[in-house]
Amino acid sequence: MAAADPGGVAAQRDIIRAEAFRLGFDAVGFCRAALGPEVRARMADFLAAGMHGQMGWLEDRAEQRAHPQALWPEAVSVVSLGLNYGPEHDPLEVLQARDRAAISVYAQGRDYHDLLKRRLKALARWMIAAFPQDLKVFVDTAPVAEKPLAQTAGIGWQGKHTNLVSREHGSWLFLGEIFTTLDLGADAAEVDHCGSCSRCLDICPTHAFPAPYRLDARRCISYLTIEHRGPIPEEFRAAMGNRIYGCDDCLAVCPWNKFASAHSEPEFAPRAALTAPKLAEFATLDDAGFRALFSGSPIKRIGRDRFIRNLCIAIGNSDIAALLPQVQSLCEDADPVVAEAARWAVERLR
Repeated sequence: MAAADPGGVAAQRDIIRAEAFRLGFDAVGFCRAALGPEVRARMADFLAAGMHGQMGWLEDRAEQRAHPQALWPEAVSVVSLGLNYGPEHDPLEVLQARDRAAISVYAQGRDYHDLLKRRLKALARWMIAAFPQDLKVFVDTAPVAEKPLAQTAGIGWQGKHTNLVSREHGSWLFLGEIFTTLDLGADAAEVDHCGSCSRCLDICPTHAFPAPYRLDARRCISYLTIEHRGPIPEEFRAAMGNRIYGCDDCLAVCPWNKFASAHSEPEFAPRAALTAPKLAEFATLDDAGFRALFSGSPIKRIGRDRFIRNLCIAIGNSDIAALLPQVQSLCEDADPVVAEAARWAVERLR
């Protein structure tokens, strides 16, 4: 005999799932608006160890992040949604071209927040028309534990690199959520399929994983190039190579990517100016030029000075003496952090 389905919640999930796919989402799952104590404990340990570095916003709203109903007490269910941004080419190839800049795959196109929020709002409007409810839409700018919720909703699991892994999309999913007062029941949670694999841990240039499933953000190149303010510690500079915005190493080597397909979303198509650009092309950027070049890009939020700081380190790692004049011109930059990074680069090139 089939199990009872009070209120037809499984049917409601199927209807919402179909509409989400129609709107262009690539992964959809449902769970209760709650997280287990293990999520809260892991987050507390991470913060207590100071592994969040300068990301004070993680600590400031930790309670809301660990408890979905602390963010919105009326929430009953969560619709977890994913957009595939799988690259067409191996993102690690550019690391061998030291005269080129390596920019994380997710930042080579237009800012994913804009597209994700538009689609979330479109689905939310449809849900309100279809079923009586209140709801709220969230992307990763809100204090939401997206990856644990996605695992609970069956979209994927948190791999040893702490990012979400999907059997269908590998490591390449953008996540968003709809919190709703509607009782939608829950899909089966996904289980861990990492097995004995440690590729993501082994490849990390700065050894940012003290243990599987544990990230020390203070050593992570994505954190250092995007979130970290001030000079980048010298112990990590050589390992950064030519990475000037983010790092895809641990994502790119995941074996589950072999089941993934490249995205088909025009807005995620890499801009020509950001696909393995020459380091020298960025050296003369002033603030106005930076803002114009990165309009509509997630890179814009780090500002010109942090970006040029990263660029100087990449030039210093290039071993290309012809780049010396470009970085020398930055040694007296108005920003002291840029000037220090430029002087470090000059010494490296000499």
